[in-house]
Amino acid sequence: MTQNVKNPQQKTLLVIGATGGIGGEVAKAFGRAGWQIRALTRKPKAAAKSYAALGRIDWHKGDALKAKDVAQAAKGVDAIFHGANPPGYVKWRERAIPMLAHSIAAAETSGARLLFPGNVYNFGPDAWPLLSETSPQNPPTEKGAIRVEMETMIADANITSLIVRAGDFFGAHAPGSWLQNAMVKPGKPIKSVVYPGTHDKGHAWAYLPDLAETFVRLMDEEERLADHDMFHFRGHTFERGVDMAKAVARAAGNEDMKIKNLPWAMIRLASPFAGTLKALLEMRYLWRETVELDNAKLVSFLGDEPQTPLNEALHEALEGLGCLGNTTPEIAAQSVPV
Repeated sequence: MTQNVKNPQQKTLLVIGATGGIGGEVAKAFGRAGWQIRALTRKPKAAAKSYAALGRIDWHKGDALKAKDVAQAAKGVDAIFHGANPPGYVKWRERAIPMLAHSIAAAETSGARLLFPGNVYNFGPDAWPLLSETSPQNPPTEKGAIRVEMETMIADANITSLIVRAGDFFGAHAPGSWLQNAMVKPGKPIKSVVYPGTHDKGHAWAYLPDLAETFVRLMDEEERLADHDMFHFRGHTFERGVDMAKAVARAAGNEDMKIKNLPWAMIRLASPFAGTLKALLEMRYLWRETVELDNAKLVSFLGDEPQTPLNEALHEALEGLGCLGNTTPEIAAQSVPV
């Protein structure tokens, strides 16, 4: 019998949060690039079945909230992608900080580089409209302060790291995306599009497969990375934010479709009774002004930024969400806990 022998040149990536949006896309992208993929989940058998579309993954039983489980899964890996987020925008301090601390500890022990997807929550009005890697971080919200704290934890740790900050996520499987949670209704044909922001203010969006590919390409050049490196991913940026809603309408086959405003007043009234709505209301400030990311450093390093044409990206995302006649999403959102 022929035995499979591991290629000594093949690297291994541990993904924390592989059942989420960015974690799943990172698992797929690194797997296509030839990496061995390992992932942590409380229910390995269920994850292997529900997330077969992610490709070949060695699912390890464990909980990201337990340091020993993360440490065990990280043995022998070359990199750790930390993409775990508390669902529903709630309990960030209680869960997000400990989970990241466990990944940092595992990276220290294993010698792996820690990869982390950042966002624009870190910033406040004093940094707008164009955000660079060194823009001042004075966020006006609790979540923004937590994101600053998380990045500081990484920078202060005795590890190597890579952070890529991006705008709002969208894709076929992005449970926390404004696209599927506000703009369209998953599993239903699109009859109108809701836009959460001020129509004439710029907004940045990150298509998850493109962001995942960016991490792959940066790690292909790991020897050129600084010990603690950071890049901004521009993604699909609109000078008039409402143009994203119009692009959704075009991708759905009706560019004359009605664009509705998100009923923020109703959300405000209901927010005292729903933690998720309260958290969404807290982030409204990011929809009122132009917020863009400067990707000059990334383009200088890679030569260009991975970018799927917008109509193609939206078509794939909407099809995966079951909005284009396919009522079965590509991957069941949140069917398996991290």
